[in-house]
Amino acid sequence: MSMSTGITMASMSTYAILGCGSVGHAVAEELVDEGKDVLILDQDEGRVEALRDQDLNARTADIADESIVSDLTDRDVVLILSPDVEANAAAVRHIRASGGEQFVVARADDPVSADDLTELGADVVVNPSAVIADSALRALETGELEYKAGQLGDVIDATEERMAIMVHRSPDPDSIASAAALRLIAADRDVDADIVYEGEIGHQENRAFVNLLGIELVSRGDIDLEDYDTFALVDAAKGGEPEVDRVDVIIDHYEHDHDHDATFEDIRPNVSSTSTILTKYIQELDLSLDQAVATALLYGIRAETLDFKRDTTPADLTAAAYLYPFADHDTLEQVESPSMSPETLDVLAEAIRNREVKGSHLVSNAGFIRDRDALSQAAQHLLNLEGITTTAVFAIADDTIYLAARSKDIRMNIGKVLNDAFGEIGDTAGHSTDASVEIPLGIFTGIETSEDKRDTLLRLAEEAVKSKLFEAMGVDSSGEGSNGS
Repeated sequence: MSMSTGITMASMSTYAILGCGSVGHAVAEELVDEGKDVLILDQDEGRVEALRDQDLNARTADIADESIVSDLTDRDVVLILSPDVEANAAAVRHIRASGGEQFVVARADDPVSADDLTELGADVVVNPSAVIADSALRALETGELEYKAGQLGDVIDATEERMAIMVHRSPDPDSIASAAALRLIAADRDVDADIVYEGEIGHQENRAFVNLLGIELVSRGDIDLEDYDTFALVDAAKGGEPEVDRVDVIIDHYEHDHDHDATFEDIRPNVSSTSTILTKYIQELDLSLDQAVATALLYGIRAETLDFKRDTTPADLTAAAYLYPFADHDTLEQVESPSMSPETLDVLAEAIRNREVKGSHLVSNAGFIRDRDALSQAAQHLLNLEGITTTAVFAIADDTIYLAARSKDIRMNIGKVLNDAFGEIGDTAGHSTDASVEIPLGIFTGIETSEDKRDTLLRLAEEAVKSKLFEAMGVDSSGEGSNGS
């Protein structure tokens, strides 16, 4: 049994192990094999004799007795590993009471005894039960992944024509990367697959992502679904789930609103990106990882976790660590720093000009736009203004009010704010720090769009959106606002 204590054992020269049951014996053997000077103290005379027969330096002693301290004066590290936690606590107490400065590792059997040992002065506390449980869970996870990888392979292998991998409307990097990974898995099994999307590939970073990595996608309007006999929904729940009559595979990190009765499902809300899930499958299936797919998956994880600053789990980190050596980091830098289009610059300028600030919350009307994706970039840029923790930028396009919001206030869930404000009248999507909403224009204005009524439409939309948004943010909409001038 190997034990990690957080210290560099090579820098320590002499060790004492107090209590040499199965755990202590395993540690003693490992240290001796590394050539360390190890003294073992245990009150069981028969055990001590058996240890001596193995050429180990062992003595009989009661580790709970105060006299034990005199045996430890020349030891750098003391590992107190008896199954008797009270005796372990007594040993720690006596060592510290005598002024002993040894590095002390002590064994606990539950969180309460762990806290007690820490308070007594143990530098590191270990709980073998927790270690065993963690090992068992990892083994279970490994076995489950192996089983599910086999199930996924069976569904893909049943494809006779082509596989359609469908992502959410106007897909983001996590959706695109996950779909590209599933297509790689299908290709390894000699199955042709297309990544199918609706809407647009918006946001300049997303377009740069697709173009630079050469990821091929097809618009749903350009295909006939009758040409496919296997259908997969990948990262499809959060931003406009595609409507299909039949689903064979679902892989996502969000729960789905619809019951598709798919043959294969892997939905994991406990991870932050679908790219993480697909990375685990690629590892389990031991596939040769294409550089473009590795780069896409790494960017998908980074984008979904805001470079590991939002809701990041150990699974996301280990997946990213696996992908890192395979990724093209020059391409990642290009994706993350796309040039700003003239329209995005115009939208940002309009948003700055029309901003209204209440406390640390900023809401702005960007007018009429063509590229609605520019709103998210404007919301992100405005978040950099001094004193601002939450931004929301909205505009009108195609008889719809589009709104993008960002927040760095840990007390606010901006996705919930938008849902509270507009969930009953619009389509909301997003996270605690990044969210959006689409609202039919007529709900707020009650009049039809026409050129001669543009100013009226904009004014009515602005009044309605701002009042509902500030109210949902908990800000008094009747109070003084500021345009920053």
